[in-house]
Amino acid sequence: MARGSKGKSGNDKEAKNESSSKSDNKQDLKTEHKTDKSDNGSGKSSESKADKISSLSTGSPTLSASSSCDEVKGAIGVVPPSSREKIQTLLGALFKNVKDIQVERDRAEHNLTNIHKTHEKMREEGKVTPYYRQKLKSLYSAATTDAEAEAEVIRSALDKIKEIKKLQEKSAKQKHDSGRPKQIMRRGVLMSQLQQNATTLPLWVSKPGESPPPLCGAVPADSNYISQPEDKVAARVKGQDGEENWILAEVVHFDAHTGKYEVDDVDAEEGKERHSISRRRVVPLPIWKANPETDPGALFPKKTLVLALYPQTTCFYRALIDEPPKKPLDDYSVLFEDTSYSTGYSPPLMVPQRYVIACKEDKKK
Repeated sequence: MARGSKGKSGNDKEAKNESSSKSDNKQDLKTEHKTDKSDNGSGKSSESKADKISSLSTGSPTLSASSSCDEVKGAIGVVPPSSREKIQTLLGALFKNVKDIQVERDRAEHNLTNIHKTHEKMREEGKVTPYYRQKLKSLYSAATTDAEAEAEVIRSALDKIKEIKKLQEKSAKQKHDSGRPKQIMRRGVLMSQLQQNATTLPLWVSKPGESPPPLCGAVPADSNYISQPEDKVAARVKGQDGEENWILAEVVHFDAHTGKYEVDDVDAEEGKERHSISRRRVVPLPIWKANPETDPGALFPKKTLVLALYPQTTCFYRALIDEPPKKPLDDYSVLFEDTSYSTGYSPPLMVPQRYVIACKEDKKK
């Protein structure tokens, strides 16, 4: 299994050494990481909440309340007729959601303004009268209702974005399944695609009192969970040199009788590096980002031993969490095990939530 710069043959640290500029130029990585997020629209303070959600959760063009129907249809791209019709319907509903989000937000801001004005009057008078107490109670109740209504519309929009993304990925997959051999994707294109997939991973928005679901951030999958075809997973496979490594793979099939998966290496021509491995050698990747501001418990805490995708490769290596994300768009800062450093660990590197999973091995190699 020729892994090239991925370091899957011989010394599995070669990939890290060949990518040493990433460790030595930590600041460059962070700058590039911030640029990526800015390019995806996350750094524009003038964007509405609906715009941010759209750009965060899908690779499609951001839909604002001022978007035209033609712009909405233009976001579909070239896909099969059946999928195109479904996406058109979903985009139309998403367009309405975006407008409704702004309506709910305007209503909430009106109530919040009244709350602020009432507090100002109370300060001027220097007392809290029964009138003001009752008025504030009503205003706060209305503001809570408005916030819940806005959150519900946002969840509905996120569900549609997730479905649109799934249809687009399915359409892209069908284009490759036309009977012709799949062309090997250039490394730069593959790395860009992996980063895009991580950036557009939907953010989980919990309801009051609701716990994050399985595969949200660090929350593991249920014990009976079976990854579906085309799902991306971390797979422990044996290379041609007999060495075992964790690679990024795509599920082809699961055989319930044998309890084995067939997976394809994402960095190889289709079918050229297909592996049949037991279920325990497959770890599903997160399908939701955990929100550090509302669900910090769904993130790996500092100093946790994990498996993380090394930057610019498709291999997972053991690492310690240096710092968990602090905001929804932040990545993990991790320290990869690396004996070439006196500390035994590399300088901090940034890895998206999508590519950080639990490590079952406790002992350091």
